[in-house]
Amino acid sequence: MKYKILFFLCFIFTFCAVRAQQTEKLYLSGTGNDDTVNWDFFCTEGMNAGKLTTIPVPSNWELQGFGKYNYGFNKEANKGKEQGLYQYEFKVPATWKDKKVNIVFEGAMTDTEVKVNGKSAGEIHQGSFYVFKYDITKLVTFNGDNLLEVKVSKHSANQSVNEAERKADFWIFGGIFRPVFLESLPQSHINRVQIDAKANGVFTANVFSSGEADKINVLLTDANGKKLGNEFSTKITSASTQINQQFRNPALWSSEFPNLYTATFSLIRNGKTIHQLSKKIGFRTIEVKERDGVYVNGVKMKFKGVNRHSFYPASGRTTSKKISVADVLLMKEMNMNAVRMSHYPPDGHFLDVCDSLGLYVMDELAGWHGTYDTPTGTKLYTEMMANDENHPSIVFWANGNEGGHNRELDHLFTENDLQKRPLIHPWEVFNGFETTHYREFNYGIGNYDHGHNILMPTEFLHGMWDGGHGAGIEDYWNAMWNNPLSAGGFLWDFADQAVVRTDKNGELDTDGNHGPDGIVGPYHEKEGSFYTIKEVWSPVFVEKREMTAGFDGSFLLENRYAFTNLNQCKFEWKLKKLNAGAEAVFKAGEADAPNIKPLEKGKLKINLPADWRSFDALYLTIKDFSGKELFTWSFPIALPKDDAEKIVVKTGSSKVSLKESATAYEVSANGINLTFDKLTGLLKLAQNAKGIIPFSNGPVLQESVNNFRNFKTKMDGDQLVITSTFDKKESYNTLEWTVYPSGWLKMQVKYFPSEYFTTFVGLNFSYPQTEIKSVEYKGNGPYRVWKNRMKGTQFGIWKKDYNDSATGEPAWQYPEFKGYYSNLYWCEFIGKTQNFKVVTDREDVFLRLFTPKKSKDTEYDNMSPTFPTGDISFMNGISAIGTKTQKPETTGPMGMKHVFYDFDKEPGRALDMTLYFDFSTK
Repeated sequence: MKYKILFFLCFIFTFCAVRAQQTEKLYLSGTGNDDTVNWDFFCTEGMNAGKLTTIPVPSNWELQGFGKYNYGFNKEANKGKEQGLYQYEFKVPATWKDKKVNIVFEGAMTDTEVKVNGKSAGEIHQGSFYVFKYDITKLVTFNGDNLLEVKVSKHSANQSVNEAERKADFWIFGGIFRPVFLESLPQSHINRVQIDAKANGVFTANVFSSGEADKINVLLTDANGKKLGNEFSTKITSASTQINQQFRNPALWSSEFPNLYTATFSLIRNGKTIHQLSKKIGFRTIEVKERDGVYVNGVKMKFKGVNRHSFYPASGRTTSKKISVADVLLMKEMNMNAVRMSHYPPDGHFLDVCDSLGLYVMDELAGWHGTYDTPTGTKLYTEMMANDENHPSIVFWANGNEGGHNRELDHLFTENDLQKRPLIHPWEVFNGFETTHYREFNYGIGNYDHGHNILMPTEFLHGMWDGGHGAGIEDYWNAMWNNPLSAGGFLWDFADQAVVRTDKNGELDTDGNHGPDGIVGPYHEKEGSFYTIKEVWSPVFVEKREMTAGFDGSFLLENRYAFTNLNQCKFEWKLKKLNAGAEAVFKAGEADAPNIKPLEKGKLKINLPADWRSFDALYLTIKDFSGKELFTWSFPIALPKDDAEKIVVKTGSSKVSLKESATAYEVSANGINLTFDKLTGLLKLAQNAKGIIPFSNGPVLQESVNNFRNFKTKMDGDQLVITSTFDKKESYNTLEWTVYPSGWLKMQVKYFPSEYFTTFVGLNFSYPQTEIKSVEYKGNGPYRVWKNRMKGTQFGIWKKDYNDSATGEPAWQYPEFKGYYSNLYWCEFIGKTQNFKVVTDREDVFLRLFTPKKSKDTEYDNMSPTFPTGDISFMNGISAIGTKTQKPETTGPMGMKHVFYDFDKEPGRALDMTLYFDFSTK
C-alpha cells in the first residue's frame, strides 16, 4: 500500500503543533466522521462480503455498505456475526527512535485483534466503547513501511460482553468507529495523572511515572494563559507521586460558569524537562448528603438532564467534535444542566465539550440488563477511568443500567476515584439514591416520593413519537422542584435513533417504535417538546399574570439558578401590534435587571409606554450573562372579544332572506347562501359567488349529544335568528345561528358533557383534508399542544402550510400541521378553491386541525385515543398524550381527563362556544 498523502499532512501538522518533551501523536485514521482515512478492508458476511476494498476509518461498516444492520432487540439468529479485516501501511518518524511507541484505539466494535508487521500487539481487546493501547515499540521499524492488521469481530467471543453491550435497546454496529493513532513517549515519562481540585482551592494529584526523574513541576494557567499561583515542585520518590497544593480564590467550575484551568505537569531530570503532560481541570466539589441531596460547590442541585447516545444517522456511533458541540449547545438551549451517558462511555471530545460549555455528566460503564464478568468489567472499568476521571463535568459514575450492574465492580469506583464521586445504579435504590425509571406521577410507595432516599430518576418520561418529554414535564418538574429530596432527573432521550440504511436506498430507520424517542429528530430537528422543556426548565421562572388595565409592568420572578444573580442577566421587552399578512408594529426596550440572588424570588419592573394597551401583546425575553436566550414569554393584551369586535361585520345593505322546506332552512345574505338542517340544526352547505365551500356538517358535539330540538326562526331587527328550544330533559344542549345582513354567520352552542370524566370536549365540522393548502391564525404557535404539554408556544399570528408529518417519522418535518392549537382568536382556512375565516369572542378556545396519522404504538397503546371525530374542531378541552411507558393520566394532573359536573343541566353552567364565520369571497 502506498504511503498516503493525508498521512504526511497529519505528520507535518502534528510535529509543528507539539514540542519534543510533550507526548507526540500521529493519527493513522481520521479524527471523526468528518475526517477519515481509507484503509484496506474485507468483510466476511452480509453486504459486500468477500470483496477486498477500502473503508473510511473511523466508521461503522454498516454505514459504508458492509455487513448487516442489527437492532439490539433482534433475535440472536438474525444478528450479524460478521468480521472486518483491516490493513494499513504507515511510517514511524525517525525522531521517535529510542522512544516508547504505543498504538491507541479510541473504540472498536467489538473484539479487536491487532498485529504489526505480522506480529501480535497483545491480547484481543473485548469491549466496544473503551480506549485501549498496545506498546509496539519492538514491533515497528523506523526506516521503512509498517503494516498494521486489525481483525474486528462484531460480536464478542466473551458472552458477558455480548450480554452487556450487544443485547441492548439500541442499534448494534461493527467496526473501528473511533480514531486510531500512534503516540510517542520518552523512556522516562508520565503515564497518568489523577486530579482532584476542590472548590476551596485544595489541589491534589497522583502522578504515575516511568523511568528516571528527580521531580515533578506543576503549573496552573487559566484560559488566557494567566498563572494561578506559582509553579511548584514535588520530589519523586516512587512510581506514584502525590501532589498537594492550596490555591487562593480559584474561579470555580459549574454548569453555569465552566471555568477551566490547564494543569501542566513537567517531569524534571537534572534540571531539564524530559516530558510534559497537560490536563484541563476545574475547581469544584461534589458532595452527597444522605437523605438530603447532591451539592455542587456547596449548593444543592436540581439536575435538569437528558440521556444521550453517541450517534449520528449517517455514521452510526462514529461522531465528531463538531457533533459534540452541536449536541451540547442544543441541550444548553433547552436550559438543561446535565446529561447522562447512555449506556457506555462517550467520545473524549464530548466530555471535553461538557467541560468547556458546562454540563454535569453521569458517565456509565456499559451494561444493559446484562453485565460484564468481573475480570472483563475490571479491565474495562480501568480503561474508562484512565481516560475520563479528570473531567470536571463528570459528577456521577454509573455501573451499568437497568439490572446490568455487576456488584463485584462497585468497590472499584470508590477505591480508585480520587474525587470520590457518587456511584449510581440506574433503575435501582442504591447508595442513598432512588433512581427507578418511569414511575407514574402519583407513585408513592416505599422509598419513592414518600421515602427517605434522594430521588433522581435516571430515566423518566420515555419519549416516543410526540409523547413524553414535554408531555407531563411541567407536572413532574413542579413536584421535583418543590420536593427537598429530589435531585431532578434525566429524560429519555435526546435524539431519535434513526440510522441511514445503505441497504435500503438511504432510508432512515428507527427500527419501528424502538428508536424514535428523541426530543429532537435524528439530524437535530426541533420538535414541539424542545420548546416546552426550554420554558419549563428556564432557570428564571416567570409567574403567570394577566395584562389587566391595572398592570404596572411588574413581574414576579424566581431565580432558579444555583450560582447566577439575575442582575447578570438581560431583560428585553417588546410590544407588538399583530396584523394578518403584515409585519408587526412594535415598541421595544430593556428593563433594569433586578438584584435577585440564586434560589430567591423578586420583582422585575418594566417601564412601559403610556399607550401600551393599544398593542396586542407584550413579549418578555430573558437572556443569560452570555447572551443566550432562556425563553421568550408572551402575554396577550387584547382579548378575543376585542378582535371579534374589529373583525366581524354585522351590518350590510342587503337583507337576510329565508326559505323553508320540509327538511331545511335556506338562508341568503349579501351573496352568501347557507343551508341548515331543519331537524338537527347542523350547517349543511355554505356557498358564495365562487361556489360551494366544503365546510359543513357541524356543529357535532364531542363527548356530548346533539340533542338540539324544536328549531324556531325569528327576525331580530335585520338579523335572522335560528334557535333550538331548551328542555332540561330532552334538549338541554342548545344551538343558535344568527345570520347578519353582511353575510357573516354567528354560531352559539351551549352544551353539557355527557360524562363526568371526558377525554376532550368541543364541536366538530367536516372539511376534506384534500382541500386544505394552509392556515393563518392568531393564537399560540407554531407548535401544536396537548393537554399535558401547553408550554413552549408563543402568542402571535402564524402561517402554516399543510403537511402530513408525523412526529418521529420521515421526513421529520416540523412543526407538524395536524393537531391542537391553543388560545385561538381567529383562523383563516386557505383552501385550494375557497378560503373562509372563523373568529371567536371566547377565551381559551382550541383549534383542532385534522387527525395526525397514527404511528405504531407499543403493545400498551399509550398514545391514543388522542383526537375527536370530524376534521376541523373548536374545543373547550383537548386530550393529553402518553409516553412510551405511561398512559396520559399517569403523567400527572394535566394528563388526566377533564372533569365536568352539572347533573342539573342549568343553562347558566353550560359550556359556551361562540364562533363567527365569514364565507365571503374577500
